[in-house]
Amino acid sequence: MRGAIKLFKIMGISVEMHISFLILPFFFWLMYGWKGIFIIFAIFTCVAAHEFSHSMVAKKYGINVDRITLLPIGGVANMRSLPETPTQELMISIAGPLFNIVLTVILFYPLKILLGPYHLFHPDPLTWPGAVAYAYWVNPVLAGFNLIPAFPMDGGRILRAILARKFSYMKATKIAVNLGHGFALLFAFWALSMRPPNFILLFIALFIFVAASQEESIASMKTTLGGIRVKEVLTKEFYTLSPDASIAEVLNLILHSHQEDFPVVAEDKLLGFLPREKIIYALHEKHLDKKVSELMIVDDLPILSGDEYLYSAYNKMENSKLKALPVVENGKLLGIITLEDVSRIYSLFSKGEI
Repeated sequence: MRGAIKLFKIMGISVEMHISFLILPFFFWLMYGWKGIFIIFAIFTCVAAHEFSHSMVAKKYGINVDRITLLPIGGVANMRSLPETPTQELMISIAGPLFNIVLTVILFYPLKILLGPYHLFHPDPLTWPGAVAYAYWVNPVLAGFNLIPAFPMDGGRILRAILARKFSYMKATKIAVNLGHGFALLFAFWALSMRPPNFILLFIALFIFVAASQEESIASMKTTLGGIRVKEVLTKEFYTLSPDASIAEVLNLILHSHQEDFPVVAEDKLLGFLPREKIIYALHEKHLDKKVSELMIVDDLPILSGDEYLYSAYNKMENSKLKALPVVENGKLLGIITLEDVSRIYSLFSKGEI
C-alpha cells in the first residue's frame, strides 16, 4: 500500500504502518502524555494480532498473505487470492473478532484483581490503572465493530459466507454491500447531527461506503474472470526478444506492432521478461544502447499457465505491479496476457453475473 512504512517481518508476513497511523500517537500524546502512547501501542498490538489471526487461518487454506497494513481505523491483511468456498471465507473472517473476544475473556479476571473493579469498569486515560483498562476495552470494541454485518468489516464477509450457501456469490455480495452502504449513511447522518459535527465518524462513514463499493467490484471481477481460462483468450501472435537486442531495436518493434511487453527467449527457452516500465525507464534515461539482458526481469517473475483462470492472472499482475505476464506450459512459451486483455474480457462478460 502506498504511504506505508515497513516495521518488521514475522512468519513471512511484513507488518507495515500507514503514515496516517501516526496521527493517533501524536493526538494521544498531546492529550495524555506517555499514557496515551501506551494506549496506542496496545491498539497497535490488538489490531496487528487481529489481522494475524485472519492471516494464519488463510495460510491454513493455502492463501498467501504477504503483508499487514495498519491504518488509523483498523488493519488490512493483503491476501494474494480470495477464499475458494464460503466455509473458508467464514473461518478466515471470524478468526479476527474471535481472537479479540478470547483475549478479552482471558484478561478479564486477572485485570479485575490487579486494577480493581472500579478502574476496570471506569477506564480513564489520565491515570495509569485507567489507561490499562482503556487499552483492555479496545479488544471487545474492535471485535464488536468488526462484527457489524456489512462490508468492509469482517461481519460483512461472515454474512456473505452464510448467504452464499443459499444465493450466488455475487448476490450474497450485493446484499452485504447494500448493508455496508446503509451503515455508512447512518454513520454519516449521526456524525452530522452532532454539535459540533463528528468528523472522525464522518471519515469512517466515507471509508465504509467506498470500501463496500470496492468489494462489489472485486466480487464482480472474481465472478466474471473466475470462469475463463487464460488459454481461452490467449492470442497466438506475439513477439519475443533476444537477450542481446538493444532497447533501440525494441522501440522500433513497438512502433510497428501493438505489443509493449516482451518475453526474452533464447533457444526456445524463456530467460526473462521485459515489461513496458523498463522500456520507458530506458527511454527516459536515454539508455537506447543498453541490452535487453541488462533490464529484463528474471527473479520473482510470476509465470502463468494456460489452465489458470483470468482472475488468478489479474491477481498476479496486481501483486507483481506488472501489466503483462508470460504464459508457459510444459516448458513451452505460449504467449503473454496483458492487463488490457483482462479488462477487455471483463467488459465483454461482466453482465448478468447475479
